[in-house]
Amino acid sequence: MKIYTVGGAVRDELLGLPVKDRDYVVVGATPEEMIRLGYKPVGKDFPVFLHPKTHEEYALARTERKTARGYKGFQVYAAPDVTLDQDLSRRDLTINAVARDERGRLIDPYGGAEDLKRGILRHVSPAFAEDPVRILRAARFAARFGFRLAPATLRLMRAMVEAGEADALVPERVWQELAIGLMEVAPAKMFALLRRCGALARVLPELAAAWESRARYARSRRALEFAAARGYALEVRYAALSCALAGLAAPEHELRQMSARLRAPADARDLAQLALRHGGVIRAGAKLDPERIVALLQECDAWRRPARFEQLLQAVESRVASRARPFAAAARLRVALGAARGVDAGAIAAHASGTREISARLRAARVAAVKSALVAR
Repeated sequence: MKIYTVGGAVRDELLGLPVKDRDYVVVGATPEEMIRLGYKPVGKDFPVFLHPKTHEEYALARTERKTARGYKGFQVYAAPDVTLDQDLSRRDLTINAVARDERGRLIDPYGGAEDLKRGILRHVSPAFAEDPVRILRAARFAARFGFRLAPATLRLMRAMVEAGEADALVPERVWQELAIGLMEVAPAKMFALLRRCGALARVLPELAAAWESRARYARSRRALEFAAARGYALEVRYAALSCALAGLAAPEHELRQMSARLRAPADARDLAQLALRHGGVIRAGAKLDPERIVALLQECDAWRRPARFEQLLQAVESRVASRARPFAAAARLRVALGAARGVDAGAIAAHASGTREISARLRAARVAAVKSALVAR
């Protein structure tokens, strides 16, 4: 029985990055032997065990055989006669098909270390084509490391899309990969790669249609780069991306359709909807009068959800701002919201009768507060 550190931990060490999680492959062992040694079985699709003390994952070396379309159509073979090279050969990219033995020696049968040095994403073997999730993973690694895709791997990904493999991806897995990619340092590279290989039109057809316009595509890339540079949250990045749909005939319908297919979380979906609906007005924030500003804040439920309104400003800012041209409207709207939220709604309600009168007085007080704050500014 031999144990090897594999995959991301070795890759990140070679890149000089901090290692968050370590995965191990065990060669020459059986499930019964692992259990006898105190490991706890947790794998459903193939034998994975938790170390009795560290609780790190140890997987038995395995091979896979494609049995059906999609990313679950595999028959797994895990037995003591499976070698480390065979296990590494089923991995997606060469940069992930690296290992270290217990003495710290590097095992790199597919040239992953060299590809790391050259900044290349390359598939390990033709078996890459058997799992459509690898299209998304390759794009995600492009977003994480900024690496370029090997031409042969791009051709293989295009062939997978044309063969219908991308159509077998389930929404939850698509969102999972896209959400991770959106939070990487260069999220625009993920979508650029998906667009180049044709997968974008299969998993995000609404966005692919919007990006038929070169101008909208360029703005989206800049927006993602801006949001990433500022460290904005996932919801903000999804909303900034979704604003590209504004050029379509029925943008809000397209967004609802896209978010439903992805099964995007409610916070991301709702913020994207607000950004698409109110983005134009927010961009004009520097010219809005106090009446219109209060109406905008009301429509966005900014009184009850100021943090979400701040994210809304960030999403719109990502679409229009740059280092050379800051988004001045955002600062004005932040001042206005602070002033409007300072109005004592309880005191107004105590001196008014009926819902209509309370609403009218509260609105007038907020408009006055906003006007005063903007004049003082």
